[in-house]
Amino acid sequence: MSGTFMTQQLTIPWLVYDLTKSAWLLGVAGFIQFLPTLLVIPFSGVLSDRWSRRDLLMLVQILGISVSLALTILTFTNWITFPILLILSVLNGFLKGLDMPVRHTIVTETVDERADWSNAIALNSVMLSSSLVLGPAMGGILIATLGVKYCFLYDTLSYIPAIFTLLAMRLKVRPMQTMTNLSDTFQKMREGFEYVSKFQPIRAILLMLALHGLVGMSHVALMPVFAAKILNGDATTMAHLSTSAPIGSFFACVYLSVRRGIVGLDRLIIIAQVLIGMSLISFSLSRQVWLSIIILVFVGCFSILNITSSNMIIQTLVAEDKRGRVMSFYALAMVGTMPFGNLLAGTLAHNFGATNALIVCGSLFILGALWFSAQLPVVRRWIAGETSGLSLEK
Repeated sequence: MSGTFMTQQLTIPWLVYDLTKSAWLLGVAGFIQFLPTLLVIPFSGVLSDRWSRRDLLMLVQILGISVSLALTILTFTNWITFPILLILSVLNGFLKGLDMPVRHTIVTETVDERADWSNAIALNSVMLSSSLVLGPAMGGILIATLGVKYCFLYDTLSYIPAIFTLLAMRLKVRPMQTMTNLSDTFQKMREGFEYVSKFQPIRAILLMLALHGLVGMSHVALMPVFAAKILNGDATTMAHLSTSAPIGSFFACVYLSVRRGIVGLDRLIIIAQVLIGMSLISFSLSRQVWLSIIILVFVGCFSILNITSSNMIIQTLVAEDKRGRVMSFYALAMVGTMPFGNLLAGTLAHNFGATNALIVCGSLFILGALWFSAQLPVVRRWIAGETSGLSLEK
């Protein structure tokens, strides 16, 4: 995953700007790369429920190493052009959409004891958070010392241990129904949507995650403004601010990975949501770099407590035959709202200033947390009913 994050978040954007020298084309490339992810995620959820998740992940690895190898060869031979890079970026976006729900749902298959699922889900988040920090950091070093082509080479090589790991997996066979045609696929997607929309506990959690993507990540979009204009810093300041939140995320994941069970996570979600809003407002008012860095560490910590706790509750309690489809909506709630959140943050900052924009976003998130607190009794009854059922099964 460090190679994937290196390529998607740093190397491709860097190369796009290097080839075009256009900020507008950089934005266009980012949007075009995101679009197939948004379109594929719902289908990936259906596939995750109907096919072998191990085989789906293997397919992603094989296609991923092919795209990465093409990028490696093209950059080493200096044959890379912006149109070719755009096409390969679209393929990367397609693979990301296919990968996300499957990567989340296969975690529970790799752990025999259901009581250990919450720890496994949290450990998966530790892996993702640490890779999110490690990948771009390594990419920056490689670009500065050896050049962008070695980033793609690293990404290509990183697929090899992943492929051998999947080949070594021996998972229990789970009951699956085969898909007959395209209409059957859309029928299953509709069933998943109806399940999510009508089941209040999951609907409430997913709506809060969507709000998180819409306003809870607004500081990311406005980070360059705060680094350069408000904190009067430079590229080094931007780098320090950008790595602060992932550090906090890592500590939160470590805590969740050693925490037993999901009882009490609903209360932790509420606390994290309120503290995210307060931290965003505090960051907007800070005029000291060191204080802003500390606040962002807490933002990253509370964000992962909110996101991963929601993941743990949903994955532990959702029906197995609907797990993939529900997790596809989980991925959509997070990924699908972020571009609109960036647009909202940018619009607010343009009209009212970056400081006021974050104050508005932080306040909206606190209001959302108050709404979610009203849904808490239903979520708690669901957790209590399902966990007591699991205890009786033991």
